[in-house]
Amino acid sequence: MINFNVPPFTGNEIKYIKEAVDAQKICGDGRFTKQCDRWIEEKTGVAKSLLTTSCTHATELAALLADIKPGDEVIMPSYTFVSTADAFVLRGAVPVFVDIRPDTMNIDETKIEDAITPKTRAIVPVHYAGVGCEMDTIMDIAKRHGLMVIEDAAQGIMSTYKGRALGSIGDFGCYSFHETKNFSMGEGGALLIRDPEYIEDAEIFREKGTDRSKYFRGQVDKYRWVNYGSSYLPSDMNAAYLWAQLEMADEITSARLARWNEYYEQLKPLADKELIELPVIPSECKHNAHMFYIKVKDLDMRTEMIDRHLKSNGVYAVFHYVPLHTAPAGLKYARFHGEDVYTTKESDRLVRLPMYYRLTSDDVTYICEKVKEFFE
Repeated sequence: MINFNVPPFTGNEIKYIKEAVDAQKICGDGRFTKQCDRWIEEKTGVAKSLLTTSCTHATELAALLADIKPGDEVIMPSYTFVSTADAFVLRGAVPVFVDIRPDTMNIDETKIEDAITPKTRAIVPVHYAGVGCEMDTIMDIAKRHGLMVIEDAAQGIMSTYKGRALGSIGDFGCYSFHETKNFSMGEGGALLIRDPEYIEDAEIFREKGTDRSKYFRGQVDKYRWVNYGSSYLPSDMNAAYLWAQLEMADEITSARLARWNEYYEQLKPLADKELIELPVIPSECKHNAHMFYIKVKDLDMRTEMIDRHLKSNGVYAVFHYVPLHTAPAGLKYARFHGEDVYTTKESDRLVRLPMYYRLTSDDVTYICEKVKEFFE
């Protein structure tokens, strides 16, 4: 069986975890946490990176920093993971979904402005498959309407839009280091802060509402409870696991891109015959090969391909998000603005093929052969 995902492992993870244990500093903000944060800051140019226990928690922190309140509205795509909406629902806000683009599966930037009301506080673009949304347009809309932009860049580390790192363009960005991501710490994430003015509040929210971070820097002689907050710090052992991959980030990304390109070239004949559609990468975007997907005719064909053909041939492929506006919680807490032209239709057609760091060229060739067999 060729698994859909195998968590990345470089060989130094156990060594670094042992170093964290030997240093007797396994709680949050130890040596490895700080190394990971510095790496992200240097790669993206943001004022501050704060490692978190998940991308979900990074998004919750962003919602706190954006001062999202009950009754506020936040515009986002429905084609995304539940955490994108959950972070704002927890604040009492209403996610307002708009349609996606059929080419990139990203939020349709031309639908955003019509969804803005006096209650709108923020826009949350989701960079699907590590391919950037049309950020210049989104940032212009936000500026003209006085809105904050929180980038869900869960899949976007090492990707860029017009040379700028995804997650660094809006007010806040959120990365994921879940085991399915390009770099992993099992469960984990990071909050990226563009403007220094938010750093102190972010540290307080992240440290249970205390100024503990200032205490450890020697800026105060004791730390106190100064605001509300929660515990968003990951163990330094998790960060040690992540550091083993960040120090090999270029190698890991190159390997993934090589497999992505092999998929594309081998499946292009099917696309030329209009039997499938391949991913679209806009010219202004550089992606990170987070995933490789194809689109087939419809839901029935997708089910047949995944459940019967590929699985019986030892290939574990999957579909992706069920649009949030069709889910029970989506119906309860959110609303869809405008017409769902592409969100449901395109999500029903999408098939994710295996993609991970140690996937081999032979694996890709075998998978592509089985996809081609399906259409024969």
